[in-house]
Amino acid sequence: MSDALQLKGVDRRFGDRQVLTDVTFDVGAGRMTGFVGANGAGKTTTMRIILGVLAADAGTVTWHGAPLTKDDRRRIGYMPEERGLYPKMSVREQLIYLGRLHGLSPERVRRNVTDLLDRLGLGARADDQLQQLSLGNQQRAQIAAALVHDPMLLVLDEPFSGLDPLAVDVVVAVLRERTAAGVPVLFSSHQLDVVERLCDELVIIGAGRIRATGTRTELRASFAQPRYELHVDGDAGWLRDQPGVTLLDLDGDRAVFDLAEGADDQLVLREALSRGPVRSFGPVVPSLAEIFREVTQ
Repeated sequence: MSDALQLKGVDRRFGDRQVLTDVTFDVGAGRMTGFVGANGAGKTTTMRIILGVLAADAGTVTWHGAPLTKDDRRRIGYMPEERGLYPKMSVREQLIYLGRLHGLSPERVRRNVTDLLDRLGLGARADDQLQQLSLGNQQRAQIAAALVHDPMLLVLDEPFSGLDPLAVDVVVAVLRERTAAGVPVLFSSHQLDVVERLCDELVIIGAGRIRATGTRTELRASFAQPRYELHVDGDAGWLRDQPGVTLLDLDGDRAVFDLAEGADDQLVLREALSRGPVRSFGPVVPSLAEIFREVTQ
């Protein structure tokens, strides 16, 4: 699918402090794009520029190749990190209110609200005040608020914060329905394990600059080291004497090692087999957390 949202060369300064420098990335139609970075890296500022809450000092934000307009931004579903719903209104009442603000008919907004609350597991609490809900259920209500007007694009700041694993699965299923319909989703999260599991694309930002972009496979291929793990019967310390092998970690019968350029992993495997049973052997696939540390340090 095509790239729906594109940021190119976006800069932003607050006083003397440069907070974004040449921020460039795409969010594809029907793709779930994770936006990760440490606190203060520039994620929220970037999202606010997409929404028009902040203006960029330089660069462009386009939607299918054209500048993102005020009317376009009305059709974005945004969830801020800070909860912004009314604590003393019922969940149903304020979702209907927000949907009507976006121009939905009374019939359509009620249908959307009922469907969303049921899908997000809040149907039984629909008429409770928001403040009566647990923090996790308040988070689900906040997600419903971002979805109620059938947005063309979703921009979600820490949508999984405060959710238990089962609730994460519920929310992800709802978001996957939107991406299946072609809606692009950009979300930030500090939960790198969740991001790694969910995302089609990843954007890593550090100190206001984009450090890496791509699919999980592309990033792993770009940043993977020639690293292997071997599990044998007995002591694996003999690896120290193998040509081209740099031993990184040894714990009795388990070892992690690098291979020099041109070294043959199959020679190592044959040597291991000559010494006894091999329980497992293969390349070590770097996690998103490891890639994140490497590109942001």
